Amino acid sequence: MEGSKGRVCVTGGAGFIASSIIETLLLNGYSVNTTVRSHPEYEEDPSFLYNIAGASQRLQVFNADLSNPESFNAAIEGCIGVFHVAAPVNFELREPEEVVTKRSIDGALGILKACLNSKTVKRVVYTSSASAVTLNGKEEQVKDESFWSDVDYLRSSKNYYGVSKTLTEKAVHEFGEQNGLDVVTIIPSFAFGPFICPKLPSSVNATLNFALGKKGPFGMMLQTPMVHVEDVARAHIFLLEHSSPKGRYCCSQCLVTFERISELLSAKYPELQPLIVNSVKQIEGIKLSDLSSKKLIDAGFVFKYGLEEMLDDAIQCCKEKGLYL
Repeated sequence: MEGSKGRVCVTGGAGFIASSIIETLLLNGYSVNTTVRSHPEYEEDPSFLYNIAGASQRLQVFNADLSNPESFNAAIEGCIGVFHVAAPVNFELREPEEVVTKRSIDGALGILKACLNSKTVKRVVYTSSASAVTLNGKEEQVKDESFWSDVDYLRSSKNYYGVSKTLTEKAVHEFGEQNGLDVVTIIPSFAFGPFICPKLPSSVNATLNFALGKKGPFGMMLQTPMVHVEDVARAHIFLLEHSSPKGRYCCSQCLVTFERISELLSAKYPELQPLIVNSVKQIEGIKLSDLSSKKLIDAGFVFKYGLEEMLDDAIQCCKEKGLYL
């Protein structure tokens, strides 16, 4: 049964943000095609997606991999919009940066070519990352869509995920301009909140580490912009449905300091025993720049959730699933 709003494709459907987008699309009357990897090393189980209301009638799952861009053709055929969320993640540095970046760019461009060839896709929304905007060695400055991360700086800090996201986002904009394809990009900050996927998402894990004063893959965070994952999903759909979006859109609800989130955690969840410090000066760590969502808000988007909801929803979800806590 076709949804009342038509059929769209979401790549990387087993992931944290993508699965939230799928849930929101189904709840809003869309039919959804989604892709998951069938690679033996990364094989993903999408069965949890069928628990979403409406999935049994309006969700179809396809196997596809960024290493084989043509594998996305079947999932895109007949769709009116595409959300390209899938991305190679290489936090453990298991592969050279050049390999990860080439896979990301080639996969994205292959998907855009399939969108052109489909003759039905009206708009592509590409999910970028704050790491494509905020990282240039000047971390105290509030940044918006006019900023790009410095690729040389990213390489020097071995942030190869940031390199791939920055160069891929530039490539998709260039392709859209050269080929007359309507492409917009959304740039979420740290997404936090509930998750329907069975495993603990890396973003939620990193933010809980931040709240509890634990070190993550890139060290101890002292400050980061954050956004509720459901607001990220809603913003994706907002940009698909908007009459004339242009270019890039940052999506971040608030700048959160370690003092603020640990204070909130201590008051509401003392049993979790967050790190207590008299002054943030006592510890060394990373301060990420604030990310301005003025362009998205000026376009008419309204954020629904603040920091307390992000924290409550994530912790309740972890408790229900028996994860992390």
